Amino acid sequence: MNLDLERFHKTFFEESFENLDLAEAALLRLDVAVFDAETINTIFRAAHSIKGGAATFGFSAVAEFTHHAETLLDLMRSGKRQLAQPDIDLLLRAVDTLHGLLGAARDGSAANLAQVAEVQQALEAALSRPSVVPPAATIAAAPAASGWRIRFAPKPDLFRSGNDPLRIFRALAALGELRAEPVPQPLPGLSAADPETCYLAWTLELDGAATLAEVADCFAWVEDECDLAIEPRQPAVAEGMPPPTGVNVVALPVATVRAADTVPKTAEVASSIRVGTEKIDALINLVGELVITQAMLTQLAEALDPVQNEKLLNGLSQLDRNTRMLQEAVMATRMLPMEAVFSRFPRLVHDLASKLGKQVRLVTVGEQTELDKSVIEKISDPLNHLVRNSLDHGLENSESRVAAGKDAVGTITLKAAHQGGHIVIEVGDDGRGLDAARILAKAREKGVPCGETMSEAEIYQLIFAPGFSTAEQVTDVSGRGVGMDVVKRNIQALGGSVELASRPGRGATVTIRLPLTLAILDGMSVGVGEEIFILPLSSVIESLQPLPDQVKRVADAGTVVRVRNEYLPLVDLRDWFSLPGARRPPQESIVVIVEAEGRKVALQIDELVGQQQVVIKSLEANYRRVRGVSGATILGDGRVSLILDVAAVVRLFSQSIAA
Repeated sequence: MNLDLERFHKTFFEESFENLDLAEAALLRLDVAVFDAETINTIFRAAHSIKGGAATFGFSAVAEFTHHAETLLDLMRSGKRQLAQPDIDLLLRAVDTLHGLLGAARDGSAANLAQVAEVQQALEAALSRPSVVPPAATIAAAPAASGWRIRFAPKPDLFRSGNDPLRIFRALAALGELRAEPVPQPLPGLSAADPETCYLAWTLELDGAATLAEVADCFAWVEDECDLAIEPRQPAVAEGMPPPTGVNVVALPVATVRAADTVPKTAEVASSIRVGTEKIDALINLVGELVITQAMLTQLAEALDPVQNEKLLNGLSQLDRNTRMLQEAVMATRMLPMEAVFSRFPRLVHDLASKLGKQVRLVTVGEQTELDKSVIEKISDPLNHLVRNSLDHGLENSESRVAAGKDAVGTITLKAAHQGGHIVIEVGDDGRGLDAARILAKAREKGVPCGETMSEAEIYQLIFAPGFSTAEQVTDVSGRGVGMDVVKRNIQALGGSVELASRPGRGATVTIRLPLTLAILDGMSVGVGEEIFILPLSSVIESLQPLPDQVKRVADAGTVVRVRNEYLPLVDLRDWFSLPGARRPPQESIVVIVEAEGRKVALQIDELVGQQQVVIKSLEANYRRVRGVSGATILGDGRVSLILDVAAVVRLFSQSIAA
């Protein structure tokens, strides 16, 4: 029988890229001052899995290159090579090279052979150099005094992945004398037993001089498919005996890594399946159409007699609840933790800090905060610009920090948290902060519009102007005046806002507010003439009918309305969209106060229609960009309703009032 391996290629590449990400994150966690056997084993297993899969599927270039990195890692984990920063940096380069090799193998394109040869030669050179073994690593690599006790409990699906406990036992037996005893537990009868299900668990006793690394390596292919504990049968240091010179006895059990610490203690683990994003997108589109259909039925039902049609109306009410629950469940499948974005920055900070000669620590908070996948994909580049900007412009070098009474190591903080229907992301640093006077001077020099009475917050916003930069010289990191304007444009394109705060000498923080999803919106329906518009509910503060003395006309700035001693620009949506019909005076209309980017405006409308959840459709993709409009939706009666871009309206009219 010929086995077609090509159908497994997609899974192999997906898992290999995941293993590369895992290895990179683990390499960045390594501390040369501490022997962390668990982290080194994690990196080794990732490389081992990639090499084994590549060899199986015939990707010989990938397998051959990975073999060199795996050999270096094996020396580290066995304690035969001291952990050193140059080796970590080299392995990070190997991860980059392997990423390119895998991409070329997946896409059928040409790999960067010069880079592969260069890094492979560096790995071979590193392997040829002798290394002094640290005492702690020697203890970790030493065999137990009288062998190992192993508790091995395969999960029920172990056989289905092609693994066999007997092969593992044979590998262990090659290391020394092996005894195996099944763990007593209830078993099904022969008639009820499934031949593809593993029901047994074992306690294994291994005699001989095998090291922990050698024992753990026998289980490398099943570590995620079993509960495993490997313990020395007796302590390596006998009771009452003095410890070896330079070794802390308390640290000894820590250096002896227990594989069970990396495996869930219970047999039941949450399972998952891989589903293409195109299938999820299609499902979301169908749910969106269902929401529109449900809204249409609800609108038609309003004309029915509630007494004669009680059962029908109850059914529609149940349909409404089920539709909302279905929509929330489907939307949840697109939600990803911010960890998917934050995990990219340790490597960026590591490489850029080395390039700039700065000492930097990266702190992340709220990595499990979830955000729509489509938003996550588009927020990565803006965050990349902000982190690079903090590292280059914000943080001082170690000498300057110490002279200022600060820690020599600077800190960049990434935070994510939910606030209502939004996610708030903060990028902060404890550097020199923003210099408002310098920003203002640069703005005048470059011809960026600015006024003498601008607040600090408004001055800080000037750095988002196209071409603006305070860098004294252009480098390959920054200084060209691109980046921050792109950040603001990209965030605004997502329906979000960006704000800056700073304390001179203490650092700066950029705060980004984004909608949780770009597919569905909780909105307020408002009527202007014959048209219905949607206001994002998260932007609405209040609605009111103003008194005549609350409305004032300001020369060259239009009309304002006074709300609790605060004057707000009054925007008549009838005039804004050039709608037909007679214009009403403000005191005969309704005013809705909306807020975006920390500023407010008042929108003049004819009536409040109600609140509803709407499916967002791109107006630009189906028609063209319209000023002050972020999208459109289809109402229950089939009409198209425009969704207001509150942030754009606020920016335009707030500037006119400030002027």
